[in-house]
Amino acid sequence: MSRTLGRRTALRSLAGVLVATLTLAVAACGDDDATGTDAAAAGPNGTDDGSQLTLWTRAPLEKQAKLLVDAYNASHKNQVSLTVVPNDDYVAKVGAAAGSGGLPDLFAADIVYVPNWVSQGLFQDLSSNINGLSFKDQINKGHLSAGTLDGKPHVLPFVLDLSMLFWNKQLFKDAGLDPEKAPATLDEYAAAAKKIQGLKKPGVYGTATGLNCGGCLVFTWFPSIWASGGEVMSADGKQSELAGDTAQKVYNTWNDMWKSGAVLPSSKTEAGPTWTAAFTEGKVGLMFYPATLLSSTPFEAGVAGIPGPSGGASTFVGGDGIGVSKDSKKAAQAWNFLSWMMSEEAQVEVLAKNKDVVSRADFANNKYAAADPRLVTINEVAGKGDTPVALNFQQAFNAPNSPWLTLVRNQVLEGKSGDLQKDNEEITAVLKQ
Repeated sequence: MSRTLGRRTALRSLAGVLVATLTLAVAACGDDDATGTDAAAAGPNGTDDGSQLTLWTRAPLEKQAKLLVDAYNASHKNQVSLTVVPNDDYVAKVGAAAGSGGLPDLFAADIVYVPNWVSQGLFQDLSSNINGLSFKDQINKGHLSAGTLDGKPHVLPFVLDLSMLFWNKQLFKDAGLDPEKAPATLDEYAAAAKKIQGLKKPGVYGTATGLNCGGCLVFTWFPSIWASGGEVMSADGKQSELAGDTAQKVYNTWNDMWKSGAVLPSSKTEAGPTWTAAFTEGKVGLMFYPATLLSSTPFEAGVAGIPGPSGGASTFVGGDGIGVSKDSKKAAQAWNFLSWMMSEEAQVEVLAKNKDVVSRADFANNKYAAADPRLVTINEVAGKGDTPVALNFQQAFNAPNSPWLTLVRNQVLEGKSGDLQKDNEEITAVLKQ
């Protein structure tokens, strides 16, 4: 009982801090004049007049952000100054700045936070601009939906990050597995992990994950549920469905891999900062992994969609959305950056060239993707994925000691201890707050 009460108290405390901070932000918005120049009045391309703009992003997307900013600055009169914030500090930094009227002109946000921040008024309404784009229907729908309030879009995709199944082809070959064939089901995934573990190579493990990282787990395990036709939440984001049959099969498979010793032991305490490191170092056979790391993976890796217990393929369409902050006095200039960011120059010659996923479907089969079949696979799976939307997503899933994290650890590490239905109800309780 004390454990449950402690968890609830911690969650409510965190939620209270966020709500209080963001409420201050809304109060700081003031009237329409406080938002500065009008983006819509500047036309479809915005204003490029040599203004100095500021942009914040979180550290996991630093590489892509720098590429985009450098390319923009090299070709425009406006100049963007980029600030990269450690991932764990980002929410607090945005909250504090919002309350004091100190947000930058542009800021990116993990797409799961976007609905809450849009509802709190942190982003300016860009509906006239975005709805006026001739290619609006080609922009990733999950990101647009997450940033839409009352039918008005406020953000565009900044960088898409998809969760994919990656495997080390050399370790597959060493284990007698076909290095060109991806596991088609979660059971096949587990069997491959155990075979690689059976090699008994020093420091090498079958698979890895972040079992103390709620965000890592939603990013990589939700797709396994979707791939087999399951759901993780109700459409309104208020009801958890993570005690369903498909979800239970996912937990059972990971529990089996954990008990067999095929999971990197440090996965138990991995809270996120180094959850992909062992695979990148060639010490893990296969894992569910961010597509944005493809360009920095130093060995031959296979790539496929994430399978479910009965097969299929899906992905979590994550990454960050970006918009003009409520505090910007240069919205027309900021829109110039955003409109350029959706252009072929930025999407293909910057992102696709770097082996990143494009945000426009009409650029999916670009020349760089065509040269690497793995990029084609990633772009194709993007259309089969989802971006879950819930106002209290952070508290329910990503926060330290979230009820989602408790559910997973009970099912996978503790041998199904606790009550699955009760843990699922804890998630629902937070989603409904």
